[in-house]
Amino acid sequence: MAERTGIFAGDDPFSIARAWLTEAEKTEINDPNAIALATTDLKGMPNARMVLLKEIEQDAFLFYTNYGSVKAREIEAAGKAAFVMHWKSLRRQIRVRGVTSREDGSKADAYFASRSLQSRLGAWASRQSEPLTSRTRLIAEVARVTGTLGPAPKRPPFWGGIRLRPLEMEFWADGAFRLHDRFRWSRETLEGDWSITRLNP
Repeated sequence: MAERTGIFAGDDPFSIARAWLTEAEKTEINDPNAIALATTDLKGMPNARMVLLKEIEQDAFLFYTNYGSVKAREIEAAGKAAFVMHWKSLRRQIRVRGVTSREDGSKADAYFASRSLQSRLGAWASRQSEPLTSRTRLIAEVARVTGTLGPAPKRPPFWGGIRLRPLEMEFWADGAFRLHDRFRWSRETLEGDWSITRLNP
């Protein structure tokens, strides 16, 4: 096993990811939990966009979206996705690849309820990724759902979480003279043991 010390210490990659995110929350100006999420469509054409990661669970990463969005449809079709989390202030990044599943139960309900009223109403009003004739049309739809749903809208059935359970995680930290430190955690199955490898920069 590759020798690891300092910020790479420990055998649990999720613990390292949580520790790095906690550090970034003190140094990043905006959205330390932002990830660049990558998917592919049915023709194999790649797609990427920024998404806010909401939780690092014991063995997975969790974010939320409209299930009708392009990213959700592509994830549903492929059953897998990848993302990179980069912190310029720390000069570190984490790359993650793995399999996906929905979180549309009580945890999704609780997170939706924790959002601001405006965000909840916006989730109901927006047909994410679909064509929109004008912003005025969108504002009118927000007004309509506000009148219909009132001040305590429940989570829409088309909105919820996506959980990514990794088969591979790579941690990168800036090094002097571009001799960066890179370690890859990989496993063949979700139940398998992690293999840890140091990579050339």
